[in-house]
Amino acid sequence: MDQTTWNFIFIGISFSIYIGIAIWSRAGSTKEYYTAGGSVSPFANGMATAADWMSAATFISMAGTVAISGYDGSRFLMGWTGGFVLLTILMVPFLRKFGKATVPDFIGDRYYSKTARAVAVVCALFICMTYIMGQMRGVGVVFSQLFGIGIPAGVLAGALIVFIYAGLGGMKGITYTQVAQYSVMAFAYTIPAIFIALMLTGNAIPQVGLVGNTLDGVSFLDKLNNINHELGFHQYTAGKLSTLNMFCITAALMCGTAGLPHVIVRFFTVKNVRAVRKSAAWTLAFIAVVYLTAPAVGAFARVNLIESLNEKKAKELPVWFAEFEKTGQMSWEDKNNDGVVQYRGPMHEQENELYFGNDIMVMANPSMANLPMWVIALLMAGCIAAALSTAAGLLLVLSTSISHDLMKKIIRPELSDKEEVKWARIASFIALLIATYFGINPPSTFIAKTVAFAFGLAASSFFPTLLLGIFSKRMNKEGAIAGMIAGIGFTFSYIVYFQFMGGTSDQYFLGITPEGIGFIGMIINFIISFLVCIFTSSPPEDVIEMVEEIHIPIK
Repeated sequence: MDQTTWNFIFIGISFSIYIGIAIWSRAGSTKEYYTAGGSVSPFANGMATAADWMSAATFISMAGTVAISGYDGSRFLMGWTGGFVLLTILMVPFLRKFGKATVPDFIGDRYYSKTARAVAVVCALFICMTYIMGQMRGVGVVFSQLFGIGIPAGVLAGALIVFIYAGLGGMKGITYTQVAQYSVMAFAYTIPAIFIALMLTGNAIPQVGLVGNTLDGVSFLDKLNNINHELGFHQYTAGKLSTLNMFCITAALMCGTAGLPHVIVRFFTVKNVRAVRKSAAWTLAFIAVVYLTAPAVGAFARVNLIESLNEKKAKELPVWFAEFEKTGQMSWEDKNNDGVVQYRGPMHEQENELYFGNDIMVMANPSMANLPMWVIALLMAGCIAAALSTAAGLLLVLSTSISHDLMKKIIRPELSDKEEVKWARIASFIALLIATYFGINPPSTFIAKTVAFAFGLAASSFFPTLLLGIFSKRMNKEGAIAGMIAGIGFTFSYIVYFQFMGGTSDQYFLGITPEGIGFIGMIINFIISFLVCIFTSSPPEDVIEMVEEIHIPIK
């Protein structure tokens, strides 16, 4: 069988499972649609949350970032992993005890205000729409390579699949679909890594191979540093981002994680707070499988790319290069007309002739290493699973924000359960149309960068408001509303200016890139919240008692 046949077999089987689960678990009530009836086991929810967490940015783009930028790519590893720990310690147990499944619902009740709820809905829409743009872009990248089509057509194909199983099944359908998707992702990520680790280092454990020696007895990282130096790149283990910018990006990713609405809602699918803790522990264990492997995958991909393409004559280029070139994922421009590919960095005297996107590195890695066709097909299935799993969770949050937090709680309180689910599905369809457009025309063609914008928006809007709502009895509605508007307003404006309005790097505030500006937006949120709170009245007594009550330990 050829590679295309293998791809269709693996993709066909996985899609059949996903859609079959969606039909089997079709939601019949709002509780099933929003929280899967609260009956999911901690183990299954841990696996589903890990799948929700490991988006296209994690699975496809993160290792590619590590491959290209080396140490600087660790900002994503540290930010996203640390953020999840922050989320499970500071947020989830208290929010779960409070009993509100959505962030706008918590904010609306905690801050005793429909205005606060409406502002939270708008923030959730901004966050989730930005996040889902990156996922749809990831879907497009994978589908384009799978079917040999352009990214726009790939995005449209993926959007159809997402709507089928997310729009029909709600959280119940998404949960069990994500369990299947995590299983695919875990095998798809680790098996190629094991193969390549054996080929490059002789060690079957990728993490050990990364810090060990090559088959020639040379330190793998030293070899990679030397290669980078020779080709005019910064050393792989040395970063070029400023310390302040690195800190801000990492902090924005961490705090944004703790405020992500689609992850928070996942912990309402289990029975109680005790189950939440177990679920969080399982999630961390499942996440570790991929996150601890990502640095090795990135480093191996870097070596494979250079050894496969650099200084190769046009007639010697591997078959897979033409396939990636056809879909626009890679390209070569023979600037000196010598018929040889030269891959060079900015510090080299020669011009660079090889171009490729960060997001293609993980998908291209098995091909560059000449792995078996079934391994390549498995990886393709994993890439699609990663993008679709998070896209579905985000789509649910978007629909919930519209149907429950906006329609039910503010505009039409008389809505029946059936009507609410109907509005949720309509909102899913509209949101997916918008996300599809921006998946084709994203803020950045780099998936992880687009997703980082979403985390920055979450850090600047939800994180301070949730944290103060849980731990401060004095924080009132006026402070929360003003803080959210100021934080997300500043962050969103900064991102739009530099991504769409021609802003240049020399105009960055303190040298902070748009990926890290959410941390500054978060500080602004805190300051504005406290200042407004000082000059306005205290919350009602029942709200103060409510805050005190959620801190009473539950066994």
